[in-house]
Amino acid sequence: MLDAGETNDTVLEVNNIEVIYNHVILVLKGVSLKVPKGGITALLGGNGAGKTTTLKAISNLLHSERGEVTKGSVSYRGEITQHLDPADLVKRGVIQVMEGRHCFEHLTVEENLLTGAYTRTDGKGAVDADLEMVYNYFPRLKERRRSQAGYTSGGEQQMVAIGRALMSRPETILLDEPSMGLAPQLVEQIFGIVKQLNEGEGYTFLLAEQNTNVALRFAHYGYILESGRVVMDGPAKELRENPDVKEFYLGMSDDGRKSFRDVRSYRRRKRWLS
Repeated sequence: MLDAGETNDTVLEVNNIEVIYNHVILVLKGVSLKVPKGGITALLGGNGAGKTTTLKAISNLLHSERGEVTKGSVSYRGEITQHLDPADLVKRGVIQVMEGRHCFEHLTVEENLLTGAYTRTDGKGAVDADLEMVYNYFPRLKERRRSQAGYTSGGEQQMVAIGRALMSRPETILLDEPSMGLAPQLVEQIFGIVKQLNEGEGYTFLLAEQNTNVALRFAHYGYILESGRVVMDGPAKELRENPDVKEFYLGMSDDGRKSFRDVRSYRRRKRWLS
């Protein structure tokens, strides 16, 4: 695990990328970021800021939505990766947990988890050991392992999605909106498990999240996206204390009052929009 502000080897680097959909719609405009090995890096911003597009640019899932990286580069461990097949990227250790969980509803919880190990060649014993590791971090899944995934709760399906990713033995996990649609208590539980996986197993996380408050409590470093651009970045602790972040993303100004009441004032007072 990395402490806030601590540096380590960069495993994933996004360098000044632009993404266009349908050959005309510019979505990302010069996005750059670095993800250190063993860290939790947060990609923050509101709906439509470009967070999911950034993750899909990294995991090479844009083509299914008629999107493409038209400028810049994405590299993993120094190798340019944006021309790789998504399955080849998984073999190199990068996997994305999609927004909305996307379980195989007709399969059991355990069958869903085992689909994550489909491409592995290290034998049943290793797969079984990792399945027990997943159950250790997600004991609720062990209780529900014979249940059809479609009949489990939203929180349980999010656990299944993360557990299935773990079964591929990744090094880096791209986690898209893990809090979406979940009650606050479940959000805390999911982020707590992410922290345990980071500290206990050494997994590297890049997570896209609208819930800036919870993300900055668990992440080591953060990038804030607006309208397809990175407008601010820094150690999570510093971002939490930044007056602009507190007012415009945590919903709290220095005098403790809620902001967002006047959109014109909101835009005028943002330094990066002036």
